[in-house]
Formats: sequence, C-alpha cells, structure tokens
Amino acid sequence: MTNGGKQNSDLVEVLRTRLRCANVATFNNGTTALLLALRALRLRGEVVTTPFTFPATTHAIDWAGLTPVFADIDARTGCLDPAAVEAAVTKDTSAILAVHVFGIPCDVEALGAIAKKHGLKLIYDAAHAFGVEVGGRAIGSYGDISMFSLHATKLFHTAEGGALTFRDASLAKDLHLLHNFGIADEDHVAMSGINGKMNELQAALGLCVMEVLDEEYAKRATVVKRYRDQLRNVPGVECMLPGPGVRPSMQYMPVRIGPESHSDRDAMFNGMRQQNIMSRRYFRPLCSSIEPYAHLPSAAPQGLPNAVGLEKEILCLPLHGGLKDEDVDRVCEVLVAGSAK
Repeated sequence: MTNGGKQNSDLVEVLRTRLRCANVATFNNGTTALLLALRALRLRGEVVTTPFTFPATTHAIDWAGLTPVFADIDARTGCLDPAAVEAAVTKDTSAILAVHVFGIPCDVEALGAIAKKHGLKLIYDAAHAFGVEVGGRAIGSYGDISMFSLHATKLFHTAEGGALTFRDASLAKDLHLLHNFGIADEDHVAMSGINGKMNELQAALGLCVMEVLDEEYAKRATVVKRYRDQLRNVPGVECMLPGPGVRPSMQYMPVRIGPESHSDRDAMFNGMRQQNIMSRRYFRPLCSSIEPYAHLPSAAPQGLPNAVGLEKEILCLPLHGGLKDEDVDRVCEVLVAGSAK
C-alpha cells in the first residue's frame, strides 16, 4: 500500500499507452515531478519561462537552484511568445520552461527550433494538457521532458499526483533515484533525493478514473460547445480555445473579458459569486509580480505587456461533466448581462 507496487506499474503502462510516450514516470504530485525533472537534466544558470502560470512552475525553477527569466506571452494563446523567448536567451541560459496554458499548446515547432539553435533543454509544464494532440502527435512527445499534473482538479487525476514523459530513456535511472531519497539499494545512496513517490492508493484511484475518462471527456465537450454557442456574439467576451488541428484537453473553459464589454472581469467574477457560481481569475497574480520574484529584472511589467493585459481579463468558467444545459445557460446569462450593462 505504500509505493512501487502493482497498482503503480499498471498505471505507468496505461499512461504510456494513453500519452503515447514510451518513457513515463509517476510522482506524488506535479510540482515534485517538475522539480525533479529540472534536477535530472542537471541544469545551471537561467531558465526562460512564463509569468502567466501557477506559482509552482516558477517555484520549481527556484527550488532547483536556477534563476527564472520571464518572457512575455502570446496575447492570443496565453503561452510563451517564441520571439520574446529568443530575446531573453543569454550566455547563462540553460533551458526553456514553457506552459501549455489551459491545454492550449505552445508554438512547439518555434520553441523547439530556438532550443536547438541555442543548445538549450526544452521542458513543458503540461499540467493542463493531458491527452492534447497537435496534428495527431501527442503533446508529451515534444521537448525533452513534459510534466502532467494529476491533481484532483484535472480531467485525469489520482487525487494528488504527477507524471513525466521524457525523450531520453537514460533519464529514468536518475529520476528514480531522485524520487526515492537517492537510494540505489540497501547499501548505497547514490545522490541527494527526496520522497517523491506516488503511493499505491493514488495509482489505484488513477486506474479507476481512467475507466470513465472518455465518458467524462465527451460530456465536457458538449458543455464547451454550449458555452461557445451561447457566447459567440457577446461583445467583449471571447472564448480562448486551441486552434485547428488540436485535440483539446477539456480541462478549462477560459474566456477573456475585453474592453468591448461594459463590465470588466472583476465585476463579472463578483456577479457570479453573488449567484453562487464559482469561476476563477486564473492566473492571478502573475508570477512576475509575487514577492519571491518581483525583484528580478525580467519581472518589470513594461517588459510583459501581454501577460499584464491577460491577467486582468481572464476568467475560467465552471467546467465538468455534471453541468446541465440550464447550468451553462445561467453562467452565460451573467456574462451577457454584464457585457450589456
């Protein structure tokens, strides 16, 4: 019932098939997985990353003894802008850590080309992107390592957990040591490590969730379509969705509340709270503005105009398979009314 048993080995095999990646490792949570990915790659110096993400992304860089360097995002997708990434690369840069925000894929081809040109490692925080495909290719096959969060808020989850997919099979040995206190065997501790192992209860839950995943995905797809249809012509309300050729994750329903709307994002958020509708201003605040990182030169707001703008406009609407048509309509009514006031 602790770790390393049949439930975990079965889950790893299921994830290999589902994520279409040969190299998969599981962890007790996504933050640990991302931190140990950075450690396994033996990085030094600076890592170019996004300010528009959950703090765990930036914290993992910091805890790995690296310096985050913020680059601006693409205003349309919310993901890192490749041009801003390349402009941020210096002689001290060792990696790019990009985030597939809301399951919307980064410009993987452009980022891959930049990483190759400058000899950098490319890591993806794919916490929101379980099951995403780009042109039929699995999202976890891009870059050197991708991290998937298996937290209970995600479409596929193990209550709490994380997973890595990685290109270089030789990383498996170090990842195993790193998440098992560095212990190689009863007589040998090979490196400094922590307890990052997924336990058997987590893995067993994941196997159960996998059995109903496709059904939940289909239900959410129906909900997302209804949101899109209802909000298509609402002034100042824009659904943020992946482009053509992308299989979406169905984990989030983000909308932008733009200047064409009479009410701003915060007014919409508060109006929903008054009606017991739980939306989220996600991500807020920017990682570049929080206390541990606001002092960094790359954190200056004037260098991150798209991120600053999106942080003020983004609102994630309720999304799960249990939502009924009337529930979606009620959420949309608040947005329509707020836009027209």
